Amino acid sequence: MKRVFIDTSGWFAAASRRDYDHPAVKQYLKESTPPLLTTDYVADESATLFLSRLGHAAAVRFLDSLQASPRIELIYLKQQSIEAAMRLFRERPDKGWSLTDCTSFVIMKELGLDTALALDDHFRQAGFITVPT
Repeated sequence: MKRVFIDTSGWFAAASRRDYDHPAVKQYLKESTPPLLTTDYVADESATLFLSRLGHAAAVRFLDSLQASPRIELIYLKQQSIEAAMRLFRERPDKGWSLTDCTSFVIMKELGLDTALALDDHFRQAGFITVPT
């Protein structure tokens, strides 16, 4: 079954009713059935964003749901993937990609994933399909 990577922007839009993309992301998650995949780097970045914008309780709820959901696979990056992401980060100063973005791109390529629930241009710039459209 096709899996979909979910980025920080997707997690945040799903959780924050004030986010512009909240309705589209909630609808996508409600109607789509593919398993969701994310990484420890995205979980860290997301929890930090939740903490700063939505508070500690929201960050904890996010982490709890991430660990409890049978639909979500949490990938822990290995040294080789981190090193590849650091190389990519160094090689692409023109893109404005974060190191976390680069780790996501590396993992997606390693796992043969082509689709990400992501709301900025970075995943498209890296050659991936983004949802929702």
